[in-house]
Order: sequence, then C-alpha cells, then structure tokens
Amino acid sequence: MAKSIKELFDLSGKTAIVTGGSRGLGKEMAEGLAEAGASLMLCARRAEWLDETMKEFRERGFKVEGKLCDVSKTDEIQKVVDETIKKFGKIDVLINNAGISWGAMPEEMPLEKWQMVLDVNLTGCFLFAQAVGREMLKQSSGSIINITSIAGLKSSANGPFYAGYAASKAGLIGLTRELAASWGRRGIRVNAIAPGFFHSRLADSVIDIYERSIQENNVIPRIGQEGELKGAAVFLASDASGYITGQTIVVDGGMTV
Repeated sequence: MAKSIKELFDLSGKTAIVTGGSRGLGKEMAEGLAEAGASLMLCARRAEWLDETMKEFRERGFKVEGKLCDVSKTDEIQKVVDETIKKFGKIDVLINNAGISWGAMPEEMPLEKWQMVLDVNLTGCFLFAQAVGREMLKQSSGSIINITSIAGLKSSANGPFYAGYAASKAGLIGLTRELAASWGRRGIRVNAIAPGFFHSRLADSVIDIYERSIQENNVIPRIGQEGELKGAAVFLASDASGYITGQTIVVDGGMTV
C-alpha cells in the first residue's frame, strides 16, 4: 500500500547532519528537518553560535547534538561523522550548507582568497559527502542535499564580483549530478537546492545591490522570506522525493526563469 502524504514527509527515526547549521539558512533547514521528526547533528565553526542554537532547539524538544567543524579539514569532518554514528547509530541525511564568499574583480582576486572559497564551498562539500557516503553505502540508503546558489547559474554585469563563489557553486551543481550518478544504484540520492536572495549573514552584504531590481523585475517581486527553504529541504530529505536524484531545485522567486 502506498504511503500517505504525512508518511512520505515524515523524518521520524532519521538522523541528519547539517553543516553551517547554527545560523541563517542552515539553521532554518535544520529546524525544518527537526520539525519533521529528524535527530540533528549540527556543525559550525563558532562555538557561541552553535551552543545558542542547540540550546534553543533543545528547549523546543528537538533531539540535537553539535560539533565544531571546519569543512575544509578532513580530520574534523571524520570526527563529526564518527560522533554522529556514536550518538545516533546511523546517518540518513546530509545537508552540505557551510559556505563562504570573497568579493573582488577577477583581475584583482588574490589566489589565496580564491582557494579559500573553493576549499570550503566545493572541496568541503565533496569531502563531507565522501565521508558520509561511506556510511550511507553500508546501509544502502541516504539523501545528500548540497546547497548551491543561483550564482552557479547566472551572473550580473552589475556585480557582486565573486568569481570564486560563482565557480564553486556552479561546480557544486556538477558534483551533485556526478555523485547522484555514482551512488544512485547503491541507494543514495544526491540533490541540490539553489537559493536566490535571502537575508543571511553571507548575503546581506550584497542584497542592497539587488533588492530594488528584484522588486521591479522578479516574477515574485521580493527577497526570499524566512521559512521558504524549509519545504525544499524536507522534501529532498524525505521519501516524498524518493524517485528524484541529481537535480537542482531553484528557490529564487523566479529570478532565473
């Protein structure tokens, strides 16, 4: 008998790792998974943000653990994976959300800043997917969700000028397809979410450039609102998307249509 719609979206008994999960869009997506019943392992680079979010989530009755992690460092990633297995016994979902940016004209972009962005946004996502994928392969199931960006799909002559960020997010879309193709027959689905402009610590510095244009030209004429990424995250994490892999869901109010 087919599952009911509530059963399809239910994440009870599932365990999810969310990188960059202590603030902003990562926190929002983690909250959505927890509201759907998942247990959480949150990763962040700063203890004060991580501790605050864990306290808030626990007060709401969510089952949550946390660990400091720099996603560009393989040993720290493995510690998160090991701790998750120790605490929860398995990993069902990974949201690869941690990301950074650096803006400069291409001719002025310092190599170390380019490398720093690629190390976190692209290589870090690969390394985390690799470490988690090894565990998911043991159980022949799992869902990996890479958080890319419309910056990986389109650019603007008016900036912001962030070649490393745009390249990393375009690369992450390609990586999503390749991991999906590599692991699909072994039970792991890999998809991506490409947000448009939402208020967050990372985006707020450039939203001023775009907000008026979005209000004038976007199909939905506003910046994305709090809560509008939860649905996509829960959908891709759950059995509701059980026949979907290798795809990028764009959540941008129609900016890229």
